[in-house]
Amino acid sequence: MKVVIISGLSGAGKTRAADWFEDQGYYCIDNMPPQLIRNFLELSLQSSNSIEKAVFVADIRGGEFFDELETCVDTLRQMEGVDSTLLYVEASDNTIVKRYNETRRNHPLTGGRATVKVIEDEKNMLQKVRDKADFILDTTHMKVSDFNLQLSRIILGEESGSVFNINLTSFGYKYGIPNESDIQIDMRFIPNPYYVKSLRKLTGNNKKVSSYVLKFDITKKFLKDFVGLVEDLVPGYIKEGKYHLNVAVGCTGGHHRSVAVANELGRIFSEKGYRTTVTHRDLDFIAKGDKK
Repeated sequence: MKVVIISGLSGAGKTRAADWFEDQGYYCIDNMPPQLIRNFLELSLQSSNSIEKAVFVADIRGGEFFDELETCVDTLRQMEGVDSTLLYVEASDNTIVKRYNETRRNHPLTGGRATVKVIEDEKNMLQKVRDKADFILDTTHMKVSDFNLQLSRIILGEESGSVFNINLTSFGYKYGIPNESDIQIDMRFIPNPYYVKSLRKLTGNNKKVSSYVLKFDITKKFLKDFVGLVEDLVPGYIKEGKYHLNVAVGCTGGHHRSVAVANELGRIFSEKGYRTTVTHRDLDFIAKGDKK
């Protein structure tokens, strides 16, 4: 029997996760006391019409019963005939506060307004459960479709490379750094095509500019080292429930070096099997004759 326990922060998306599992044919039970979960499974395994897939939502709403969840998780992992998974769902403090304000619901820990202090208290209560989680899913920036997609990848299974998204954005420092970036890389160490008269009016999408930027040994070394770094980080991100990485690639104006390097990184990561997008934020013109 496949058994999933969903736990995590209030307002992070546990109910939505349970809905997804129900759509996949799981028998769903919300807020069952942890010490009763084993009894339920034993009865089910003995029944002639045993349940093949079950999901339980267990969180601080269980009050004093919630303290038994850690023991319950350990017990399920040792039960014969049970393949168990603990999914922990979380989001940033500000995101959860915003969600509660929008729905006008009270936080279950206090029965009152959701505040950062209340959320931090809940985090502390849940820390030991989080430490036992098989998967941690951060829903801070997720739309419903993204949330469902991540659950499909985690539960239904795909290779780590194919489930990880790398979003590359070229930009110019003179126009500001993209707010959504996780990693920012500065291409201003590469000789600037702007000072080559024949390349000045072109962009990094042009083959001549791209060849110029990518021909330098320092560029080649950077690309090799950066790709290796990201590949080393991806398994850790996935383990922590993060399935996308936003990389901002900058140069002075966002027209030459950053564009060429972002394109090249996009090509490399795509060939390695990652889902990749490339956006050129400050490329507001395409010069005549500019071709990829």
